[in-house]
Amino acid sequence: MKKLKFDPYYQRYPSKRNLIFGHKGMVSTTHPIASQAGITVMKAGGNAFDGAIAAAAALTVVEPTSNGIGGDAFAILSRDGEILGINGSGRSPQKLTIQWLRDNGYDKIPKYGPLAVTVPGAVSVWAEINRRFGKLPLDEVLKPAVEIARNGHVVHTTVARYWKQALERYSELADKPYINPWFDHFTMEGRTPYPGELWKSEEQARTLELIASSGGESFYRGELAEKISGFIKASGGLMEKEDLAAHHAEWVKPITTSFRGYDVWEIPPNGQGITALMALGILDRLEKGHIEDPETIHRAIEAMKLGFEDGNRIIGDQDHMDDSWRAVLEPEYLSMRAGLITGNARLPLDNQPKRGGTVYLAAADGEGNMISYIQSNYWGFGSGLVVPGTGISLHNRGYDFVCEEGHPNSLLPGKRPYHTIIPGFLSKDGKPIGPFGVMGAYMQPQGHLQVVLNSIEFGLNPQDALDSPRWQWIGGNNIQVEKSFPTELAEALARKGHDVSVNLDTGSFGRGQIIWRDDNGVLCGGTESRADGYIAVW
Repeated sequence: MKKLKFDPYYQRYPSKRNLIFGHKGMVSTTHPIASQAGITVMKAGGNAFDGAIAAAAALTVVEPTSNGIGGDAFAILSRDGEILGINGSGRSPQKLTIQWLRDNGYDKIPKYGPLAVTVPGAVSVWAEINRRFGKLPLDEVLKPAVEIARNGHVVHTTVARYWKQALERYSELADKPYINPWFDHFTMEGRTPYPGELWKSEEQARTLELIASSGGESFYRGELAEKISGFIKASGGLMEKEDLAAHHAEWVKPITTSFRGYDVWEIPPNGQGITALMALGILDRLEKGHIEDPETIHRAIEAMKLGFEDGNRIIGDQDHMDDSWRAVLEPEYLSMRAGLITGNARLPLDNQPKRGGTVYLAAADGEGNMISYIQSNYWGFGSGLVVPGTGISLHNRGYDFVCEEGHPNSLLPGKRPYHTIIPGFLSKDGKPIGPFGVMGAYMQPQGHLQVVLNSIEFGLNPQDALDSPRWQWIGGNNIQVEKSFPTELAEALARKGHDVSVNLDTGSFGRGQIIWRDDNGVLCGGTESRADGYIAVW
């Protein structure tokens, strides 16, 4: 029998996803295999935190186009009613300074290459969450990811598309010796895998086994650390073993603001979650709106621009900041900023959002544990560096540093950069409701704002809250909307002074997940229709 022939990228009809309900456990990610890895670990005796780490590790294998073992991670956890945060972002090498860059002919950190690599923090988040709250040992939690890497997985449509784009992008770096290991590891006969094609990596399987057996120590203070620092230095970077050895994931207190009687939680700086909180705090001081009202969408866009203005001005590594940044969430300040919103688009301060590559996942169990988790290599595969023999693709988060003395995000030795990846969480009256998130660089706070508006202000269910057509501010008064965005709304926004255009690339509008838990312990989830989103439930 001949195989059926079809185009995996073409869909004639819009599909409708039903809500997913569960009771004992739920894992929602951008990839079916990763979601299944998480629920498998939970069925084996793990809790939501074990399931999330299992899914996160699996995502480094099945979706290397957006994250990897050499990336960063953040999470917000709810346990016994308490909401906690963890910051896994890494710091710049001790030897990297603005003066060193200038002396060597750079006016800023390049987007690709060894100088863009800060200490990768994702592995430290896996190990620390597992150590503090996990029910299963790390080697059991990472076992599904090891097996997927070793035995292979079928590449999905969205992943194949971005993999091919990465090949085109990295082909422009073919004259850089550091890029060769990427081609050796992530291509086959000069091409990337097609949708539905089997892909495996024994190197990544062995690396995950080393991480599991050492509780993450090998990555920062062992064999893997030697290989990582050695390759970065051989490629012209400055990261030493001591930079890796000094890294630890940090538990932090999430920051929050109230919106229509609900509490929205984000990770504090160096993350940009405060940008979303400012926009929501501003809107909370304005009248309620309607999903089909252009004035409501206009106000949301204007609030978002104000949030970005302040965020760009204040966000940096908290270790290098005083507490004055907290003033932007004070009621008086938010009311003042809300007063700047009029019926017409306001030209904001110069700020041009960028793009990146990230995965977001949410998990919950029958005991009430919930986690909002995000990890990233930033620009797709990241810096272009893949540590030979390990399958570790290193991120390029250092690219976001500002080479301007005195700026909150200025480059300094041992400093964490401004970070785009942000997990979100929702609660009410002291009771956790659940995790939510939308990945996609500077689309993330905009996605958070729109998901919260959809869920609280407009009363949409989790799936509709994600499926709702999105807009994104891209700089100046320029707004992009999805092709499904109502034409009459776009035209009304244009009359208010917004320069509106349609972007056919749905991936640029972010990819999200939601899990809400009701008072009876029933879990209700929505997943991303713009990607290969999937909810595994128990």
